[in-house]
Amino acid sequence: MEAKAYVGQDETREPPVARFLRPAALLRVEGVALLVLSVLLYRVNGSGWLMFGVLLLAPDLSMLGYLAGSQVGAAIYNAFHTYAMPAVVGALGIIFASPLVVAVALIWFAHIGMDRTVGYGLKYPSAFKDTHLERVR
Repeated sequence: MEAKAYVGQDETREPPVARFLRPAALLRVEGVALLVLSVLLYRVNGSGWLMFGVLLLAPDLSMLGYLAGSQVGAAIYNAFHTYAMPAVVGALGIIFASPLVVAVALIWFAHIGMDRTVGYGLKYPSAFKDTHLERVR
């Protein structure tokens, strides 16, 4: 389907549905799903909400890596904002039957989901605001 250009406008318009099917929009929807599912599983896990509130922003401490430069900062930030690390932590929590470790993994997943929901993605070393979702305004 081809987008129509309207006379007098510099940009082409796309149908509203097409905007919701853009990769950045779909990644935000995935973020919402991850956030909601993580919170629901956290509730089922039975851990305290004080711990959830205290640890929710803990992965953002990885931004301190930017003190060593943008390449190091992006690498450290990305390591703490991918699904792999909390997945390993969660798996270990399940294997060793530790609700506390599972809770930490779920909080970590919730953080990543929250970030994706509001448009924060994995960082490129060029600049902190250059993400895999889009350039953060």
